[in-house]
Amino acid sequence: MEPILRIENIDKYYGNKSNLTKALSHLSLNIDKGEFVAIMGASGSGKTTLLNCVSTIDRVTAGHIYVGKTDITKLKGNHLNRFRREELGFIFQDFNLLDTLTAYENIALALSIQKVSVKEIEKRVQAIAQALNITDVLDKYPYQMSGGQKQRVASARALITDPKLILADEPTGALDSHSSQMLLASLKKLNEQLQTTILMVTHDAFSASYASRVIFIKDGQIFNELRRGNQERKQFFDQIIDVVTLLGGE
Repeated sequence: MEPILRIENIDKYYGNKSNLTKALSHLSLNIDKGEFVAIMGASGSGKTTLLNCVSTIDRVTAGHIYVGKTDITKLKGNHLNRFRREELGFIFQDFNLLDTLTAYENIALALSIQKVSVKEIEKRVQAIAQALNITDVLDKYPYQMSGGQKQRVASARALITDPKLILADEPTGALDSHSSQMLLASLKKLNEQLQTTILMVTHDAFSASYASRVIFIKDGQIFNELRRGNQERKQFFDQIIDVVTLLGGE
């Protein structure tokens, strides 16, 4: 089976010749369809740079990144915009909801842009809202919702177009422990039931323990990797903590 995401020997440099910083160094990684992968590492390890390169927010200095069969390092202009819109879903730490739209309208916006019929939009919004337990806030505006509800609405917005890959950047960073647990359980459920492929950057071992695989980055390179397999989440969490301690991380 061809991986959904294939990262081949990428480098990322910042600065100029007199002051050069290497954020990623010869990093390679494959993610298969239906995987839930967490990326962990201390501040400055390169984990956010990696996510930015996969999301096309940033460009690699060398190497290639493929999503499906598309080499995204070569995309430009309208092709790049279309790729972001149709193939990627984004979940941000700070929600990024539009304050003047209801939850329903925020979720439906991407489908409206794609000129999906009103009937189909209604069907898909209701289905994803039910899966994420947010049907009771669809008519509310962001200021009327809790942080956890906002993040689940943001997750629904990311998932509604059925993208190849969901990219989550510290999705629980602005949430309390209860809201974090609800969001992670929802993402795990969608991952298992719909085979949604998720790549999540986090500094939090509790969040990472919901993933099926955790990749640890240090100094721009892969330091270690853990697979959950048939373990209970608590056992996996303990393993993650052991590696974080080795890393000297947060």
